[in-house]
Amino acid sequence: MAARNSFKGDWLVLPLVGIVAVLLLWTASSASWAKSLPSPLKTWEMSKLYVMEPLAKRGELDQGVVRFTWYSLVLVTKGYAIALLVGTPVGFLLGCSKRLTLMFDPIIQFLRPVSPLAWLPLGLVLFQKSEPAALFTIALCAMWPTVINTAVGVRAVPQDYLNVARVLKLSRTKTLFKVLLPATLPYMFTGFRLSLGIAWLVIVACEMLIGTPGVGGFLWQEYNSLIYEHIILCILTIGLVGFVLDRLMGMVEKRFSAV
Repeated sequence: MAARNSFKGDWLVLPLVGIVAVLLLWTASSASWAKSLPSPLKTWEMSKLYVMEPLAKRGELDQGVVRFTWYSLVLVTKGYAIALLVGTPVGFLLGCSKRLTLMFDPIIQFLRPVSPLAWLPLGLVLFQKSEPAALFTIALCAMWPTVINTAVGVRAVPQDYLNVARVLKLSRTKTLFKVLLPATLPYMFTGFRLSLGIAWLVIVACEMLIGTPGVGGFLWQEYNSLIYEHIILCILTIGLVGFVLDRLMGMVEKRFSAV
């Protein structure tokens, strides 16, 4: 019974032990070989204004951490929505047609590894404005996991399902919504989840390059100002928001899987 009770508390105790271990390692590193690395205490002292006043706006790039996060999330949401709206139907088309796959898969594999740092300048050339260029970059970089996983999911649909749809003389639309979509949903959500993580990664790079208000823009400004404590604050914020977004997407996936 005692072993069973201790196991129940592991979900809380073990992560706390891990956090304490990282903090101790961070403190030891800043005190020994990484002299320029601020300690956790110094980081808190220098950053607490941004945390304790999360919605304050003292200047364009001097705002509370929640404000910066909100700016970044708005841009990510727009770019991510474009990625899903484009990537999902493209994935279905590739999954349903071997010819389209043979035609476009090499192009997808060629474009997929290209860094957002390369796409953003092209976006600026095409749109001449920073926000459309950032949306272009986020959508283009984030859509590939959705495209690939959706296509794989469509190809994985058992042939028996499609045969039953033909026997019942279902239309293409009904076959899509009654057979293909439910069977492909787990694969799609895997792609959606990966795409969301990439979209959040890309926004930081975009903001660093175009200098717009947001977590990435603030991080780059503080790096140029040699305020390393705020760099760590941005890193922690980026990690926390990414963790929360992933968990929220997991909850949405479970909700749809239970239907």
